[in-house]
Amino acid sequence: MKLSADNLSHIADEYVLGLLSEAEAAEVENEIERNSALANAVAEARERFLPLDTNIDPAAVSPDLWDSIATRLPEQATAAEPSIASVSPRVPMAGNDNARTGWRATAISAVAASLMLAVGLVWSMARVAEPLVVAVLLNEAGEVQAVVEDFGNDTASIRLLTDFNVPADRTMQVWTLPSREMGPMSLGLLEDAHSARLSGSTLPKPQDAQLYEITLEQAGGSPTGRPTGPILAKGFAKLAR
Repeated sequence: MKLSADNLSHIADEYVLGLLSEAEAAEVENEIERNSALANAVAEARERFLPLDTNIDPAAVSPDLWDSIATRLPEQATAAEPSIASVSPRVPMAGNDNARTGWRATAISAVAASLMLAVGLVWSMARVAEPLVVAVLLNEAGEVQAVVEDFGNDTASIRLLTDFNVPADRTMQVWTLPSREMGPMSLGLLEDAHSARLSGSTLPKPQDAQLYEITLEQAGGSPTGRPTGPILAKGFAKLAR
């Protein structure tokens, strides 16, 4: 793969859509750190393909699956169970992904189980301030990676539920999408790949089905103020009940 000023936009599109091989994607990620034009092209491609992430219709989940989940929930999760329609998540598509298979391959059952787990987790914690929304972030395989609790204004917390292997010259950055007009906004960096309470920019009140994601960026965070690195996990928020 040859990088030149004439093909930066084309390569950025293929990188964001997940059409590059692993070797080519790694080459792009390394080049982003020293090539601001490529970093800007990737950021622009992410925003251009953003509708592919946000225009997916909710998928219904079988009542039998909910019965199976309910039998395994801890006793302290005593809150009234949401209806299937209220928790059916939007499954992300490959428009903002860097893998060939795409985020649509995420199993609906895994998403549903993860959301119910998050509800039980929130109700089991005694908090002075309650989050406005909770988002369960999944990797491409549908495995739970993290839970984001957004308290509104500029405060959010993220709890990592797995170990991430982050190179010494990279950092994890948390993003959200308040609206298409605003585009992706950073909530902050996760130092040493640990759970954290984040204070980013002052943003609008978080909404139901708002997108959250974690990307792997160069040390110090994205050079463009928009996601440029590979996506580690993503998910849509649900209103805290």
